[in-house]
Amino acid sequence: MQHSLNDLGQPVGFPLPAWTAAPHPSRESMQGRYCRLEPLDPDRHAAALFAANAADENGCSWTYMAYGPFPTLTSYREWMSTTCLGDDPLFFAIIDLADGQPAGVASYLRIAPASGSIEVGHIHYSPRLQRHPAATEAMFLLMQRAFELGYRRYEWKCDALNAASRAAAQRLGLSFEGLFRQATVYKNRNRDTAWYAAIDTEWPALQAAFQAWLTPGNFDANGQQRTRLTDLTRPILKQHVGIV
Repeated sequence: MQHSLNDLGQPVGFPLPAWTAAPHPSRESMQGRYCRLEPLDPDRHAAALFAANAADENGCSWTYMAYGPFPTLTSYREWMSTTCLGDDPLFFAIIDLADGQPAGVASYLRIAPASGSIEVGHIHYSPRLQRHPAATEAMFLLMQRAFELGYRRYEWKCDALNAASRAAAQRLGLSFEGLFRQATVYKNRNRDTAWYAAIDTEWPALQAAFQAWLTPGNFDANGQQRTRLTDLTRPILKQHVGIV
């Protein structure tokens, strides 16, 4: 939507006369065809997640996380207990319905109901969840709930050097919005942060793209996709950038 003009002839944002703050997301589980998201619980999930993460023997999946890898189950549980049980960030365990075991985590964070903005982050997938339909469906379920609750903006931010995360954001239909230089420091190194987002007016087209990709008919007998999600979401992107 385009801007409006006020009584002084100055451009201002388009009006939102019916806007009301979105509710804070609840801890209610989210059920899909390939996965279920349920509130992260150290007692229920830590041991299985730690075991699943152990398949990443060199710890490369933790490179761009502000924490990890965790050398012991005790240290992982301690991190989970001190970091993952609040309302913001709001963590979920991703349960792979193929075997009923937790295989990854993700969260909402920087939740701003008054302005209708919410971010997805703390995404960490064990090797067996990566490149699996459940991994994509987990992102779809989180996005779907946010927009169904009335959020206007759904954000994804990552280290600008994290090529895999940047590619994933665009594959999921989040448009590139810019680069924040020297945005933070973690693990004693600089981080430039790349910003991506989808907004509510884009959601109907994105929802249709996800639903088309996730349908069982999109996968052959070997589980290989027939149509790429990228091909379905790229026309929706407002800005797409190549990743170096």
